[in-house]
Amino acid sequence: MSSDTTDIPAEIDPANQPHHTTRGLRGFLDATELDTRLLGMVGALALIWVGFHLYGALVNGFGAFLTPRNLWNLSVQTSSIGIMACGMVLVIITRHIDLSVGSILGFCAISMGVIQVDVLPAWLGLGHPMIWVIAALCGIALGAVIGSFHGFLIAYGKIPAFIVTLGGLLVWRGAAFLVARGETISPVDSTFALLGGGPYGSIGATGSWIVGLVACAAIVGLLLWGRRQRRKFHFPLRPVWAEWFLGLLGCGLVIGAVLLVNAYPWPRGIVRRYAEAEGITVPDGGLFISHGFAIPVLILLAVAIAMTILMTMTRFGRYVYAIGGNPEAAELAGINSRLMTVKIFSIMGGLAGLSAVVASARLNSATNSLGTLDELYVIASAVIGGTSLAGGVGTIYGAILGALVMQSLQTGMVLIGFDAAIQQVVVGSVLVLAVFLDILYRGKSK
Repeated sequence: MSSDTTDIPAEIDPANQPHHTTRGLRGFLDATELDTRLLGMVGALALIWVGFHLYGALVNGFGAFLTPRNLWNLSVQTSSIGIMACGMVLVIITRHIDLSVGSILGFCAISMGVIQVDVLPAWLGLGHPMIWVIAALCGIALGAVIGSFHGFLIAYGKIPAFIVTLGGLLVWRGAAFLVARGETISPVDSTFALLGGGPYGSIGATGSWIVGLVACAAIVGLLLWGRRQRRKFHFPLRPVWAEWFLGLLGCGLVIGAVLLVNAYPWPRGIVRRYAEAEGITVPDGGLFISHGFAIPVLILLAVAIAMTILMTMTRFGRYVYAIGGNPEAAELAGINSRLMTVKIFSIMGGLAGLSAVVASARLNSATNSLGTLDELYVIASAVIGGTSLAGGVGTIYGAILGALVMQSLQTGMVLIGFDAAIQQVVVGSVLVLAVFLDILYRGKSK
C-alpha cells in the first residue's frame, strides 16, 4: 500500500469526514471552534457595558456609556495599554514578568519630546516634515534597546526577571526625570500629535469604510485559505454552515464598528474653524463630519495582526510556546532559550516605545509621570485575557480584550462618579479574580 497521502480514498479521507456530530450548544461550539474563554470575556465585557449604561440611566437620568462618543474615546484610551499588552503576552507565556514597561514608556516619551522640541528643530529647522518620523523611530528603538538590556541581564546574567524589571521601573522613571529636569515638554510636533487621535487624528468616514471593506475581505480570504489548508493536509473540515457563520459574524462586527465610529461627529467649534479654513459654507442644521477610526486604534490593530502572525505562523512563535510549556524540554530540543529571552524583552521594549508615541501624542506633551502604574494595567490585561502566569498559554486577541475590559471598568467608574480609591479596589479585585479563574480553568483542563 502506498504511503503517499494523496492515495487516501475519499471515503476515509479525514478532510471529507464530518467535523463534529455533537448536538446542542456543545456541538455548535465544537463546529465553529469558538474559544469558550473568549466567549466568556465577551460576555463579561457586554455585562460591564450594559451595567454601567443602565446605572447611569437610573442615577443620572441618561446613560452615557453606550454612546458613539464614549465608545470612540474608549477605543483610543485602550490603544496604549493594548499595544503593550501584546508584548506582555510573550513575556508571561515564557514564565517571566516585566514591571518596567510603564517607566520605559515614560522615559521614551520624555526622550522623544526632547528630540522633537530641542534637538531636531536646531538641526533640521522648525516644522521639518521628518521631525515626527525621526522622533517616533528613536522612541521605538530606545525602548527596544532597553528591553534587550533587560533580557540580557535575565538570560545571561541569571537575574530573575522580577528583580531586573523592578529595578528598571525605578531606574527609567528616575532617568526620565533627569533628562527633562522634571519639566513638562510641550507642545510636540503637530504631525506627531495626530498619532494620538482627536478629530484631525482620525481617518474619517470614507477611510473607515475602506478599512472595513479590506478587513471583511481579509476575513473571507482567511476562512477560504484555512479551509484549503485543512483539505491539503487532510484535517477535518468545519461544516459549511459554520464557515458562513464565522464569516458573517466577523464581517458584521467590522461593519458595526465602522458604523459606530462614523456616528461620532466632530465638535461644532472644530467644524466651524475647519469650514472657515477650507471656505466651506456651514448649513443651518450644522455640518456633520465623522471622526471615523482613530489613528491609535489602527496602530493597535496593526500591532495585533503582526503579533498574531508572529505567534501563530512562525518558528519564533512556536519557540515561545515551547519555552513556556516546558523550558527544560525546549533546551533539550535545541532552542536557544537565552537568545529568545533577549528577543522577547526587546519586542516588549519596542512596543513600550510605540505606546509612548501614542500616549505622548494624545497628551500633546511629554511628562515625567506618563505611564505611571501602566505596568499593572498591562499585566492585568494579559492575565484577564487568558494568559497563564504558569506559562505556555496566551493569545494576542485575549490580551486586547483584557485591555478593553480594564479600560471599560475605569471609564465606567469615572462616568458614574466613583472616586480613585474605589477604582483601585475594583481593578485589584478583578485582577485577583482573573488569576483565580485561570487556576480553576487549568485545573479542569488537566
